[in-house]
Amino acid sequence: MEWMYREFEQLTGREVYEMLRLRIDVFVVEQNCAYHEVDGYDYDSIHVFCTDAKGLAAYARLLPAGVKYEEASIGRVIVRPDKRGTGLAHTLMEQSVRYINTQWQPAKIRLQAQSHLARFYGKHGFEIVSDPYEDDGIPHVDMILVNSKRQVSKAE
Repeated sequence: MEWMYREFEQLTGREVYEMLRLRIDVFVVEQNCAYHEVDGYDYDSIHVFCTDAKGLAAYARLLPAGVKYEEASIGRVIVRPDKRGTGLAHTLMEQSVRYINTQWQPAKIRLQAQSHLARFYGKHGFEIVSDPYEDDGIPHVDMILVNSKRQVSKAE
């Protein structure tokens, strides 16, 4: 699969539609969580994704430092349900961290993780920096990758 990195203005109408559709299918419908998925941060983000014959397979939203948090951040990490368990999520995280390190060279990368996924993000060097809290009814923790220049070659 080929990985693409696009600013919002570079996305095609079809790409925006597929991106929002997958995000809503999973984060709103599957997780039964009514919230504003279209939050205004897409305009200032880099959208990293890959596709296959069925369409969008994996996606994440990368935000430069100062847009949402003081640190650069990764959000909306998602893999299409039929691609889960294939290692694609690990590749998506590797691609996301690599892009941020190459383009922005931040001291830290932040993400807001659903608590049950903290171990997954921990495999990529992220450490929990907050107590658990609820966000839209789902337990979350904040996580930081301190020395973000660390590259994960292959997740365990």
